[in-house]
Amino acid sequence: MDFGIPSSLAALREAARAGRDPTAADETLALLLGEGRAISARRILEIGAGEGLTSISLSLSLGAEVVAIERDRARAAAAREHIAAFGASVELIEGDAADVLPALDEKFDLIFLDGPKVQYRMYFPECKRLLREGGTLVSDDVLLYGWVRGEPPKKRRMLAEHIREYLRLLEEDGAFETEFYEYGEGVAVSRKIYEA
Repeated sequence: MDFGIPSSLAALREAARAGRDPTAADETLALLLGEGRAISARRILEIGAGEGLTSISLSLSLGAEVVAIERDRARAAAAREHIAAFGASVELIEGDAADVLPALDEKFDLIFLDGPKVQYRMYFPECKRLLREGGTLVSDDVLLYGWVRGEPPKKRRMLAEHIREYLRLLEEDGAFETEFYEYGEGVAVSRKIYEA
């Protein structure tokens, strides 16, 4: 897919998909860019930035300012290198999103939630607070290899239940309209229709 990003960044995305720390799937990035363009996103938050490739792609393609949170030290270091190499308008915050999110106070147009899945339900109140009215929350990997809709392996049952709880929060919150897409391991797109 052509995302309007440098070929060197596209190559890094391809390499990441082949490795153990993959970036967002092409379909997910296309969805993010489409949502970003639809709402003229200028401020974006990514929770779980990995090596920064999605944040950089969003910044360069949309001309947006991105705040990216990553708790893993090695991934954050790689993200800093990539951000500098591409001159992207990305502010990387190294730390646990549970600690970082309450300290943020500016509103965002688009939030991409791609951090630890077991924490999604805990992050939701902060995501709701930080998302402007008319903004979009995109939550990645919400189907977890089919475990959320089916019967997960025994050691993954608690994780699947946490995601189910998160999806119930999205669906029951009247401030949001949520749609689901079968991209990658499932994507939820939640549009904030009013400020609660």
